[in-house]
Amino acid sequence: MQVIPVVDVRGGVAVAARRGDRARYLPLQTPLAEGSDPVAVAKGLRTLFPFETLYVADLDGIEGRGADAATQRRLADAWPGSEIWIDDGGQTVPRLAKQVPVVGSESLATLAGYSGTRETAGLTAPLSLDFRGDEFIGPPGLLADASLWPDRVIVMTLARVGSGEGPDLARLASIVARAGGRKIFAAGGVRDAHDVRALRDIGAAGALVATALHNGKIGARDLEELAD
Repeated sequence: MQVIPVVDVRGGVAVAARRGDRARYLPLQTPLAEGSDPVAVAKGLRTLFPFETLYVADLDGIEGRGADAATQRRLADAWPGSEIWIDDGGQTVPRLAKQVPVVGSESLATLAGYSGTRETAGLTAPLSLDFRGDEFIGPPGLLADASLWPDRVIVMTLARVGSGEGPDLARLASIVARAGGRKIFAAGGVRDAHDVRALRDIGAAGALVATALHNGKIGARDLEELAD
């Protein structure tokens, strides 16, 4: 079971997510780093476990202000793992080999737009199926037709991000059942290692986690056990 740590970035600062309400995100305070510099936070996360993959939500890009390419590059230069997944709203910026763009459904208006974005991002780029409550955010046909999905799919429940409510197991199990062997990664609501094990039990390949790593609900020993 792969745990992928998440860093949300706005204006060059790491911020703490709250139920997907991005206007309420405040600079992150964590015992893993001094201050809220994204690179310091990423390095602090890796003191817990040798994560290979880091997920970065570039909120400036997602919200249409333009991708923070400088912070993306700083993180790529500093991250010792093999991959950084970057969701920046489908912005076109120069990337290093380890920087993997995420195709987020919330940034798509049509299936034709999805096809064009996929072509730019590359066939191996993960797809994020984004939900707010029960509503899918993106072209309905993208959710309905699993044949359009790449090998790695994130199921992002925005209202549960930073909520402490737990992952949406029913939705995730439904998508896993339709995924045809694709790797499904849960995002939003993970509270502790018990939640990650529950996700593993329904067939998820991994989970994107932030709050539970910073508050110690998922620690180094948990991460070692989950990786086995």
